[in-house]
Amino acid sequence: MDQTVAPAAIRAAFSAAMSAMYRAEVPLYGDLLEIVAAVNDTVLARDPDLDRQLSASGEHARLGEERHGAIRVGTAAELQLLARVFAVMGMAPVGYYDLAPAGIPVHSTAFRATDPAELAASPFRVFTSLLRLELIGDAALREQAAAILAGRRIVSEACLALVEQAEREGGLRPSQAERFVAAALETFRWQGRAIVDAATYQALLAQHRLVADIVAFPGPHINHLTPRTLDIDAAQAEMQRRGMAAKASIEGPPRRAVPILLRQTSFHALSETFVPTGGNDAPAQHTARFGEIEQRGAALTPAGRALYDRCLARAGDGEDDAFATFPDDFTALYEQGLAYAQFLPTDRPGRATSIGQALADGFVTLAPLTYEDFLPVSAAGIFRSNLGAGDAADSYAAGGSQAAFEEALGRAVLDPFVLYQAAQERSATEALARLA
Repeated sequence: MDQTVAPAAIRAAFSAAMSAMYRAEVPLYGDLLEIVAAVNDTVLARDPDLDRQLSASGEHARLGEERHGAIRVGTAAELQLLARVFAVMGMAPVGYYDLAPAGIPVHSTAFRATDPAELAASPFRVFTSLLRLELIGDAALREQAAAILAGRRIVSEACLALVEQAEREGGLRPSQAERFVAAALETFRWQGRAIVDAATYQALLAQHRLVADIVAFPGPHINHLTPRTLDIDAAQAEMQRRGMAAKASIEGPPRRAVPILLRQTSFHALSETFVPTGGNDAPAQHTARFGEIEQRGAALTPAGRALYDRCLARAGDGEDDAFATFPDDFTALYEQGLAYAQFLPTDRPGRATSIGQALADGFVTLAPLTYEDFLPVSAAGIFRSNLGAGDAADSYAAGGSQAAFEEALGRAVLDPFVLYQAAQERSATEALARLA
């Protein structure tokens, strides 16, 4: 009998299939891949130390395949169903993000692998947002939206059957995994048709563009797919040179010698034709899907995130050099407890009883643990720049609740800080074991 396929292999196959599909649907995404590949080659050629560090940490091999996608669902049942789909691929919900303070009526999590080895095998992630129906101010429209969502089925029977088989048998055999990838992919395809008439679409659009994007269509079409670059400033400049409608500014921390957390940019959303359900309704245009590029830096500890948030607040107040107090040397970041590290072997032989001794004696060297997650302020900034500025007030009075989101999901989301701390400790243990 065939052995079951490793979840990482299914995840990698799905990521590749999603990338091919999105490239066919949004040709400019192919241009982004070309830009990112060229920029990354240039960076690695001019910085051999970074090239060696990425190779030693296992990130070099994953760089060209790295993607994150973003989807939006309308109900708790849809969220729970997709959690089961992602679980087949070894992806768990990590972190909680409340976008309501930025005027986006959703809260979110990121489905991803949680183990460093699994991330090295396939770092594919999906930022998944749940519509907060209670934030639709018009009561009649809110009830109509709930009824529309209750009547749709976002996952095919064929896909659901394979999910159930994986749950019963602890995985999928090769032929089943192949069918699963093909069936799951259809969940996220742009269908070019609505499940509402033109008048209903316009009513949803008037409430918020994102409400229309979630409610008016057959399912959670992928709304962007994001490759990873090593120099987002260079990628942004190339986007502009090519005449892409790129964002005016990059979301996230300022440019630094040691990148931290996450920086993102995008080209503005495309206008795509769809067909409403009304027999006399003419084809219409929907604007939601865009192209994005990201640069990932060091994962910060709770103390590091607190310092980052203070710097961000000062920047929001217009303070010059708001990040001056944030160290821009990785050894300082690690020693001050601001960033998580991994410990890479050097060519120097020796033995040590602690990771501190191993560092002091030059048996290992420090490298950042890559930030694998997202920033709510940056996510909201990207969303708003691609949804139109006039869709909502600056914020919703009713902020989100992690407890409410977890109730909708049917389980707790994982704490990213716990995952990073465990990864750092595992790296230290493995480094000392190699020395022994």
